[in-house]
Amino acid sequence: MTTLRELAEALGLSPTQVSRALDDKPDVSAKTKARVREEARKRGYSPNAAARSMRKQKTDTVAVVLPAGASAMGLGSLVQTLYETAAELAVLGYDLVMIPGLDAARELEALRRVVDGRRADAVIVVRTRRDDERVAFLTERGVPFVTHGRTARADHAFVDGDGESGFAEATRTLAALGHTRIAHIGGPEEYNFAFVRRAGWRGAMTELGLKPTIDLQVHPTETSGFEAVRALYATPEPPTALLCATDAMAIGAYRAVRAAGFVPGKDVSILGHDNAPAGVLLTPQLSTMRIASAEVGKRLASHLHARLNGSDVTTLQSLFPVELVLRGSHGPVSLGPVSVGRRK
Repeated sequence: MTTLRELAEALGLSPTQVSRALDDKPDVSAKTKARVREEARKRGYSPNAAARSMRKQKTDTVAVVLPAGASAMGLGSLVQTLYETAAELAVLGYDLVMIPGLDAARELEALRRVVDGRRADAVIVVRTRRDDERVAFLTERGVPFVTHGRTARADHAFVDGDGESGFAEATRTLAALGHTRIAHIGGPEEYNFAFVRRAGWRGAMTELGLKPTIDLQVHPTETSGFEAVRALYATPEPPTALLCATDAMAIGAYRAVRAAGFVPGKDVSILGHDNAPAGVLLTPQLSTMRIASAEVGKRLASHLHARLNGSDVTTLQSLFPVELVLRGSHGPVSLGPVSVGRRK
């Protein structure tokens, strides 16, 4: 196994220079750091983690507590983002550790254990709430962190998609096809993603002179989407279009629409958000939205690295555009004011 001294000799540097390069010290040039890391990779050099932690008072670990109650589908897109984050953090010398959260109280409890036990150098907060006690806790403790999603606060680093603009555009798209009864199937408003997406739908409806009256708040899962939409189609004048806060809810909406005797994409337009892989397996394929950048995971990592090096949080706030991915589950209005059960 290659030692630090052998690595230094191969590079023509001192062991101290190599060690400081691997520790990402600011007094070492980026070019030297890259050269040292590449040579270390080629030689399979791995510094003694325990010794480095004692010397630096660091763990070289970033922790993320996964959201409680998230559906497997919802977690899928999040885990893909975190995979990109983990890959980027690995290049920077950090490991990403995922911790499951069983409920909201235990999410904070798990986070407290991480911080009090000094088990991580930094934290990623996901599925943010408008008033997020995890953000308040980390801010108070002075722990470097970045949120995947915003909160009502403006004093922390974040990476997010512009859900408000995305849902406004989706609403206008449906209205341009003749839809006036556009329902919003959203998540609980305590979650920031649900708050901003609902605001986009409501704002566009008002702008278009339409009444934003069909607005449901349910848990962002397939089952909740099914039950909410099934109740809508037990009314005399069901909506002709469903704008769902997540793809999981939209997939539940497909089931409910079919159970009511209507055809998704023909009788009822359905749009989701997340661009989940399962959407293309539906018939017709699900029209949806996605954050228009493959850089989200990498940006989380770069913001974390910057926070660990003391950068100001106000310079680490990234808002990516949301774009429509239009497939087959939306179209011109065709569902008239007929009672459910007469359309078969």
